[in-house]
Amino acid sequence: MPSSTDTRTVLVTGATGNTGQAAVKESLALGMRVRALVRGHDERSEALADLGAEIVVGDLLEINTVRPAMEGADAAYFVFPIDSGLVHAAVNFAQSVKETGVRTALHLSQRSVNRESVSPSCRDTYLAEEVFNWSGLDVTHLRPTMFLDQLLYPWVLAPLQQGVLRMPAGQGRCAPVATQDQGRAIGALLKDPDKRVGRVTALSGPVEMDFEQLAAELSDALGRKIVFQDLPLEEYAADLRELGLAPFLVDSISGIMADYQDGRMAGSDDNIEKITGKRSMTVGEFARAHAHVINAGR
Repeated sequence: MPSSTDTRTVLVTGATGNTGQAAVKESLALGMRVRALVRGHDERSEALADLGAEIVVGDLLEINTVRPAMEGADAAYFVFPIDSGLVHAAVNFAQSVKETGVRTALHLSQRSVNRESVSPSCRDTYLAEEVFNWSGLDVTHLRPTMFLDQLLYPWVLAPLQQGVLRMPAGQGRCAPVATQDQGRAIGALLKDPDKRVGRVTALSGPVEMDFEQLAAELSDALGRKIVFQDLPLEEYAADLRELGLAPFLVDSISGIMADYQDGRMAGSDDNIEKITGKRSMTVGEFARAHAHVINAGR
């Protein structure tokens, strides 16, 4: 059963991933006991242990490693990488929550969740949300828009370092959000889930923009000209395959960009500020914080 002490115990899955690491750090900063579920011990898990997290090795695709990780937790956070197996993992997670009596769960979904999407990840995310809804558990679905951290992905970063923001964005718009800010919201909701329990909550940056405007803000922040280069989805997918990305990942990412072009990432909100008391960072603030990476090699 959940802990009876004043200090909450929370489980963070995907703890060495982008939002997972941010959620672990924020939860620890908020004074909670954090159990970090990882696939194996490495430098990333060691860094979390050094911060004070309890490291638990397990696999969301293996239910008998998930349930023990949840024993005694008050709340749990579910995230799964862009890979096959999401629905299976969601079933294992939901069943483990039911068996252990964890009171509340957070699910990192995505803004373009859509059963009709050409992206297999978006279709699976729709089904994962439905699994949690059918379960009858107290679940909050978090739907972030496009991640600001995509600027640091190899296929975006390399041309960006040469002054080109190269993406198949078309006329699509979004208010990109940093994983750091998502982590703050996740930590706050793990500590006080009643704020949003049972609700779908969008997570966005403070300003909606298209990629021409995004490139202009990057130019101002970095002190050099950044030019947006739109490209066909087919060319984008071919570039990802050439980099060696797995077929599921290529299909998912290129499908997400098709959804982006169709407006499924649009909109802005101040939910992160409402949840945490501090607004999410702007494109310019993110770029300045990572200028040493984005400007590397110049």
